[in-house]
Formats: sequence, structure tokens, C-alpha cells
Amino acid sequence: MSDIHELTVTVDLREGLSEQQLAELRWHLGLGPQPGHLTVVTDFPCVVVDDDEVPRIENEPRPLLAGSGPTWRTAGALCSALAARDGLPGGGWALTSRTEIHPDETEEVGALLRWLAEHAHDTLRREDGTVRLGHYRACEDPEPSALEVRVRDGRVNLAEALLPRSR
Repeated sequence: MSDIHELTVTVDLREGLSEQQLAELRWHLGLGPQPGHLTVVTDFPCVVVDDDEVPRIENEPRPLLAGSGPTWRTAGALCSALAARDGLPGGGWALTSRTEIHPDETEEVGALLRWLAEHAHDTLRREDGTVRLGHYRACEDPEPSALEVRVRDGRVNLAEALLPRSR
């Protein structure tokens, strides 16, 4: 069984995102350069080995939903889009992204998903505070699971599925 999971995010975001937030979001989607200062997801731990062969953790920012081209393990293509919802009820932004992730990326991707859920259009928020952001599945699974974030406590069901210790 492969560790790779397909992740499809489809969400409408509220109006009022700052230019800094939009720039960082575009970078995460592979649609723009890395901003000088990150505020949405700030921790990207990576273990490196120094010249003395001592492992240490460094912060190495990388876009989290920026895949493009053919998929590695699932069928189809990796892609992302961010479009202004000008003239539509509620305004804001429409976001779609399809990528493949490894469990090692779950914490960082989970932080981005929590941020997206916090900024999701109010029409997407259920009574219990849960926001459905799309779906995910292991590459061998024929059926996807709903991708949900409970805003009040930051629970991301993707993180629970890929990292059982996060429950």
C-alpha cells in the first residue's frame, strides 16, 4: 500500500483577505512567488545533516498545494486555481487544488487547511462549526473520504487519518 494520498480542495473564501494573505495563498497554489514574510503557515521543519553529520531541524518553507503536471500515483493531473468571485453572492475567492501528499506533509498541510476553513465563506460552515473543504483518498482506494475541518478546535480529519497519534 502506498503512502501517497490524493487531496482535492474546493472552497469559497470570504472577502477581506489581505494582499499578503492572497500572495501567500497564490504561492502555496504554485501561482506566484514566495512572499518575503509568511503568516498563513510559518513552520516547515526539515531535518538536515550538518558538516559534522549531526542532524538538526531547519525551517525550509515550500508551497503545499503547488503540484502541476501528471500525477505520480493517482490518475489525472495536479492543478490549482484561485479566482475572484466578483459579481457572485458573497464575493470573495474560489479556490480549487488537486495534489498528492505524503503523510510527512500532513502537519503543514493541516495548518493550511485550518486557515482555509477559518476563512471559508459562511455558507460552507455547518452548525457544529465543521467546514467541508473537498476530499482525500489513498491512491489505492476507489472512494474518497470527505475532507473536513472543525473550526472551533482545529480538528482536521485528514491529519487524523494519516497521523493517528493526532486524534
